[in-house]
Amino acid sequence: MAGNAQDSKQIVEGFWAAMQTNDFKAAGEFLHDDYVLEWPQSGERIRGRANFVAINDHYPAHGRWEFTVHRIIAEGDEVVSDVGVTDGVITGRAITFSTVHAGKILHQTEFWPDPFEPLAWRAGWVEKI
Repeated sequence: MAGNAQDSKQIVEGFWAAMQTNDFKAAGEFLHDDYVLEWPQSGERIRGRANFVAINDHYPAHGRWEFTVHRIIAEGDEVVSDVGVTDGVITGRAITFSTVHAGKILHQTEFWPDPFEPLAWRAGWVEKI
């Protein structure tokens, strides 16, 4: 049975708000006991809340992580978030597909696209943002 989209969205919003505090154990409280995170670009899978917290706690950051939520869209128990991330030196943007179950995030698939310079051949038809 599909969950309530508004409830699912609020859970993911709470997760990103907890990530903003850099208290990754608190962020882990939004994760289901059977949590799985997949990073398709590197071919990695993180199983469990403890592994999620440990990876974030041990990431070789240059400073405090800042998270900017650009957009969150929810339908039933599926939520997509577009979030900017920086530690002051490293800057990225994550597109995260989350599945919420029983009031917790059960599964996430996260894409970290690399930025690239626009190609010169299409300069006449695009704007740089």
